[in-house]
Amino acid sequence: SSKLRNMEVQSADGVAFLEDCIGFSLTKAMSKIEEKLKKGGLPDCQDDGIIPSVENKMGEETQIRFLKAKLRITQEDLANVVFECRKKDDANQNLEARLKDAEEENTRLQRTISLQQSQVEKYKMLSQEANKMSERLQQEVIALEKVLQ
Repeated sequence: SSKLRNMEVQSADGVAFLEDCIGFSLTKAMSKIEEKLKKGGLPDCQDDGIIPSVENKMGEETQIRFLKAKLRITQEDLANVVFECRKKDDANQNLEARLKDAEEENTRLQRTISLQQSQVEKYKMLSQEANKMSERLQQEVIALEKVLQ
């Protein structure tokens, strides 16, 4: 996704194309293909499936228009894929932020639970001490009642 972030969507002749920061350019590649077409017909890769065999009989201008149309479609598809990747990357970053917030909340709640458990233990001990003192005082009351009788 970092590579996709470094790519820029630009426009040439009303067609969106991508150019990454390394210097690769579809327009440069297209101009190289056009030069090869002008020098001696199609590039070396005639059987690559870009131009179907029926279109091999087209004139150079028609072939160039055909290749440009295919290039536009490919560029649009690539732009759509990059857009979707950026959307998913943004959604992923949002989810990561939410996860971080949830983990921080969990840590905070764990500390609160720990503090409350220690307070519960403290109050249990105070309660036990109060019960022991109460029993001792009750025994003193019973002993004093016997003395009074």
